[in-house]
Amino acid sequence: MKQNGTSSNIQSTETVEVEEIGNNHLFSSIETPMRKDAFAMDDDLKMELIEKHFRHIMEIMGLDLADDSLKGTPKRVAKMFITEVFSGLDPKNKPAVTLFENKYKYDQMLVEKDISVFSNCEHHFVPIYGKAHVAYLSSGKVIGLSKLNRIVEYFAKRPQVQERLTVQIANELKQALQTEDVAVVIDAQHMCVQSRGIRDSGSSTVTAFYGGKFQEEITKKEFLSYLGM
Repeated sequence: MKQNGTSSNIQSTETVEVEEIGNNHLFSSIETPMRKDAFAMDDDLKMELIEKHFRHIMEIMGLDLADDSLKGTPKRVAKMFITEVFSGLDPKNKPAVTLFENKYKYDQMLVEKDISVFSNCEHHFVPIYGKAHVAYLSSGKVIGLSKLNRIVEYFAKRPQVQERLTVQIANELKQALQTEDVAVVIDAQHMCVQSRGIRDSGSSTVTAFYGGKFQEEITKKEFLSYLGM
């Protein structure tokens, strides 16, 4: 009996620790945690399995899947997870980036404001939504503006923590643009804060990354002035 009691205490402690990590908005690494065999299955099989398991979840909750409004939900959720809201997990969906010569010799800051961010909290799988603002100083190359949006979208479309999302976007921009001179600010609202727990619908979370010359106060202030911050 003593052994069983000890095992129960350990399990209880582990459960509390896992819940506290999620509630305190912590994350374990800059890279999205992925298993080595994450892409061993093709998308069709993944959707088939998700549909099956989500159907079981709905049944556990007592929902009547014979109802016309609900019977297609497991399949819709499975398709949504793989082809839409979590499509950024798959490297094959990473946007291809082409750089162009900076023929205009534009050597000032380029800022793209108010890029829509739609992601999902990895702790509770509920939405994170808001705006991303990115900027860079050309190293002699420029990038098509739409690619900045696509880079943000790619990393947002996965279970995320906002801090990680900010750094992942910044690192990708540095690599794509071949410069350290990049900045990223994300201002977002979290449904895990708004709809559960403290239920605070008025707050937002701001995260930032400043690389290269953006670490200099004058450059950082110029960037933030364009954002009205």
